Amino acid sequence: MSRVLIVAHRQRAEAAALARQASTWLTARGHHVWMLPDDASALDMADLASDEAASTADLVVSLGGDGTMLRSVQLLGGAAVPIVGVNVGLLGYLTEVEPPAMLPAIERSLQGQGPLGDDGAAGDDTDVSNDGDEWHVEERMLLDVTVHGRDGRPEQHFQALNEGVVEKLEPGHTVRLLVRIDGVAFTSYAADGLIVATPTGSTAYSLSARGPVVSPRHRALLLTPVSPHMLFDRSLVLDPEEWVEVEVAGHRPVVLSVDGQQTVTLTEGDVVSFAASSATAQFVRFGRHRFHRILKSKFGLADR
Repeated sequence: MSRVLIVAHRQRAEAAALARQASTWLTARGHHVWMLPDDASALDMADLASDEAASTADLVVSLGGDGTMLRSVQLLGGAAVPIVGVNVGLLGYLTEVEPPAMLPAIERSLQGQGPLGDDGAAGDDTDVSNDGDEWHVEERMLLDVTVHGRDGRPEQHFQALNEGVVEKLEPGHTVRLLVRIDGVAFTSYAADGLIVATPTGSTAYSLSARGPVVSPRHRALLLTPVSPHMLFDRSLVLDPEEWVEVEVAGHRPVVLSVDGQQTVTLTEGDVVSFAASSATAQFVRFGRHRFHRILKSKFGLADR
């Protein structure tokens, strides 16, 4: 018996239908299935509601888009649990499986690593692979984000798959942010904010701020200013062993957001540190995950 947590988009009817289909299929085969109470309530599936920790699962099934995948990663808190992403909605960078292939993908994931077969199929004859290669788990770098409290306030810890962002609260004003790399002052930015992203996050907020696109197979820290009011406006790509500190150097308050969720308001003298985590996000893949193909499709790039 395996333990399977279902995390579903709360506003999409297709996600609710897939969640019920998956839970029925898994339960019939003797597996333990649950949803967190808020998800179960929103999708009218109270019979699956449980407060069991996500980290106790053997597999997480994420039904939605990239936002639902981000939420699945956050729920795991760095636990080494593989996630099967079923794409419900627009084209996503993180999801792997289309809805018709959900059940064979879950079955294949519960069986463990090994060949899918000559036609790349698992279970029934539904193809879950673009290449017909082996099932595997792809690891993605996570970012440890720590707020260092002043005046005896306790530290606050967060973890990001995409990015941590320190940015202004008040419209019409820039903020001043002092950056240190490995404890040594680099420079002070006058900008709307600063993004510290992972390679996975290079196609998220950092991209809209004209940051570089980096293959998610890499391990690196990307430091990208948002609307900088200074001559130096380039991104930095740092080694994963380097760590970054951002100190609020001006009197205007800023907010720290982690993977798009606002977490804490910071004032002058507060410091946020960013470092590559020892934990990783684990995504189930069927065949080689070809990042450049997804990028090309997302932006409608031509062959010539």
